[in-house]
Amino acid sequence: MTDPFSSAGAKTPPKPFTVTEGRREVRSFVLRQGRFTEAQQRAFDDQWPRFGLNYHGQVRDFDADFGRTAPRVLEIGFGNGEALRFAVGHDPERDYIGIEVHAPGVGRLLNALAQDDRDNVRLYHHDAVEVLRNEIADGALDEVRIYFPDPWHKKRHNKRRLIQPEFAQLLVSKLRSGGRLHAATDWQDYAEQMWDVLDATPGLSNRAGPRGQVSRPSWRPQTHFETRGQKLGHGVWDLLYDRA
Repeated sequence: MTDPFSSAGAKTPPKPFTVTEGRREVRSFVLRQGRFTEAQQRAFDDQWPRFGLNYHGQVRDFDADFGRTAPRVLEIGFGNGEALRFAVGHDPERDYIGIEVHAPGVGRLLNALAQDDRDNVRLYHHDAVEVLRNEIADGALDEVRIYFPDPWHKKRHNKRRLIQPEFAQLLVSKLRSGGRLHAATDWQDYAEQMWDVLDATPGLSNRAGPRGQVSRPSWRPQTHFETRGQKLGHGVWDLLYDRA
């Protein structure tokens, strides 16, 4: 498998998810790569063939990728991989797919997974919406997790948020009947928008009732993002939805 960061396998930057606003395209993320360390580069060199999934734009045979048939969980925007690493180690009966556009976080998680010697996880370094649309079959996912997405907290930037009606409809199409969507945020304004969008999305049912939230489930560890938010005086909202 080609290393996506080698000179021979160099790729163009991932195309961002966009929503149409008149004639203008609105991005849901900005690539703030930060410092990419030598250790993270070695992780791509050494571990990508084992854990990485190169984007091809066609429906993927995950049974072949994982070497088994099992329920599958997708985490979108795993950051540094704290929650995904925890889940992979504590839930070996299910397969995990992580998507993240920021290379340093991917590299850090690749190193951690190699250290843990886990086989029930694969990673994309690509735009999540393109992966969902083109590589994941309808009804293929047991669960989708979106933890602490970029809040785009300035009012003029709210349109850049990931949780939008068309994105929610896409998620529903990829979840199996009885599947689960778990979103978490430490911005109340974003929680309000999530309720506005997700409570109104056909095929989703809020487990806690309209505009309801749940206590942090045992499968989601407290991440450094959450800790940072609490230090700033933010609350944390966990929203849990079932696919009808």
